Amino acid sequence: MSRMTRTRIKFCGIARAADLEAAVAAGADAVGFVCYEASPRHVGGEQLADLAQRLPPFVTPVLLFVNADRAAIDRALRIVPGALLQFHGDESPEECASYGRPFVRAVRMSEGVDLLDCERRFADASALLADAPAARFGGSGVTFDWSRLPRVRRKPLVLAGGLTAENVGAAIRQVRPFAVDVSSGIEDRPGVKSFEKMLRFAAAVRAADRTLETDEPVRPA
Repeated sequence: MSRMTRTRIKFCGIARAADLEAAVAAGADAVGFVCYEASPRHVGGEQLADLAQRLPPFVTPVLLFVNADRAAIDRALRIVPGALLQFHGDESPEECASYGRPFVRAVRMSEGVDLLDCERRFADASALLADAPAARFGGSGVTFDWSRLPRVRRKPLVLAGGLTAENVGAAIRQVRPFAVDVSSGIEDRPGVKSFEKMLRFAAAVRAADRTLETDEPVRPA
């Protein structure tokens, strides 16, 4: 009997109601809201509240932070109380875990970075997100050498960094991530998503999953 393989999809950098509705219609498992003011995709306050209220059941909201102070994170959690946290800055393991909430820790795969060492350091993380190194915090929009990621992992892995409908299938077949995370790869311009690109991306993920259904998936050790 073949195995059911289902890579989760997160569309990140959602900043408009129309894009949120498109992400849901395209089949997103999670949507990311960037709570980082330096980003062109930043949302906060009333805009964040409006977007959160439009979320249907079973689509997970994710709040992305970069070295935010505790008051800002607490404020966002009051607006979106069911959100998953995602940390992209210099936050320590203790800081990430201090909210008592499930969180994803982003790992910039710079030269010498060991994902398994990050798993040990961030033992409380629900998942690690592997991204390409970038000069600035937040998403990189470029790919990295996926062969640097270990095939046997303890924690669920979210793969990010320069993913598009054209390369996500190859990424899934090589890395076997729990989820893929895309932002610029589904945009017409920063902060403005394309429904067509979302649909193509989701279709490419599902097509890759079908090719893996007879293979043994990577499981946490």
